[in-house]
Amino acid sequence: MTSSVLQGLIVGPALFNTFVGDTDSGIKYTLSMFPSNIKLSGAVDTLEERNAIQRDLDRIERWARVNLMNFNKAKCKILHLGQGNPKHKYRVRGEGIRSSPARKDLGVPIDEKLNMTQQCALAARKVNHPLGYIPSSVGTGRGRGFCPSAPLC
Repeated sequence: MTSSVLQGLIVGPALFNTFVGDTDSGIKYTLSMFPSNIKLSGAVDTLEERNAIQRDLDRIERWARVNLMNFNKAKCKILHLGQGNPKHKYRVRGEGIRSSPARKDLGVPIDEKLNMTQQCALAARKVNHPLGYIPSSVGTGRGRGFCPSAPLC
């Protein structure tokens, strides 16, 4: 069968959704799934809530094992958000999960204080980078009739 539409673009997401459809079975907290990773998140203040998150982590790890998926413990990190966070410890297959002061979530840097400084600096660099080429490509323009009063010249 010939088609102008790539079959992988249609079949891939459907197979992904079918395969991981039962991942969140019995999970109490928010589970976000992507083709290369899974994110578990929720507010945890008490020991009971901490234990619920640990049970959810155990369920996800068990699901990965049953479905012959590789659970990469090295990529598994905890980001504790907010002041006064009790910073509970969690485990996967008996080993502790490392805590991280900052992570990227869908390309956006997030730190434990939800400080936007890093994101603002990154956005400013992206905006200013192309602007740096303008003066060199246009020249100063002074005395030649080009933008005599423009601040970039």
